[in-house]
Amino acid sequence: MTKKPAWSILRYCALLVIGNAMFALGFNLFLVPNSLNVGGLSGIAMILQRVLGRGGIGLYTAVMNVPLFVIGYRRLGRGFFFGSLLGMACNSLLIDPLAGLPAPQVETMLGVIFGGVLTGAGLGLVFLPGATTGGTDILARLLKRHFREVKMGYVTLAIDTCVLILTGLVFRDISKTLYSAVTLFICSRVLDAVLYGLDYSSVALIISDRYEDVYRAIDKQLDRGVTFLEGRGGYTGAPKTVLMTAVKSRQISELKQLVQCIDPNAFMIVQPAHQVLGEGFKRYNDDI
Repeated sequence: MTKKPAWSILRYCALLVIGNAMFALGFNLFLVPNSLNVGGLSGIAMILQRVLGRGGIGLYTAVMNVPLFVIGYRRLGRGFFFGSLLGMACNSLLIDPLAGLPAPQVETMLGVIFGGVLTGAGLGLVFLPGATTGGTDILARLLKRHFREVKMGYVTLAIDTCVLILTGLVFRDISKTLYSAVTLFICSRVLDAVLYGLDYSSVALIISDRYEDVYRAIDKQLDRGVTFLEGRGGYTGAPKTVLMTAVKSRQISELKQLVQCIDPNAFMIVQPAHQVLGEGFKRYNDDI
């Protein structure tokens, strides 16, 4: 077994702590004071606390996590189990102590926005290294393994919607239910932005008579690989060499200027590419 370097372990722990702290702040400062529900076990725990009138949300969450962790250990492996156990413990330990912080007096919609952004960003940071906060996050990852083409945010959104319906039935307040639905949507979008948004790149198709010069410039100045595609002009029937390259978003302007300087008559198509995987970009991770 390959031993992970110390910086990797520190990064892992830092993401768990920061992510769970952001989630706890968003939950306690903006959602709970406005009776909003972000779904998941924390949402169910909030319902239990309101119905029973006692206990902490973190405590209820930890207790309900036990059976899910048993399933997660069997299906997702030991590494995921201990990572999620650490994430769940961190989440439960932070939610109750931070509940004592004075909540700002804001309008409900502001609570929806800021609560959704903070909880979504927090969950994204926890998911990024491959951990979870336990609870329905484990169920979401189990479903993700069967529906790999679906983003994690949409999987959690589907599960949390069920919790949201339960919230409406218990509190009998349609306005809170609708506000919570907006919160869940914002949370899921921010979650996807953290997991996938930083990975946006672009793919460029370049047709130029000076393709060799363009290729060398891209290789030397942008340090990006190029694939030669053999094509044929539809009107002339003449053979054409098409260059295909993937670049980071920040390199798009430089790529356009580079091609323009070499061949002002070059034809270029630049389109966004989601999750470019391979050398020079991210590696494949089936957990997200």
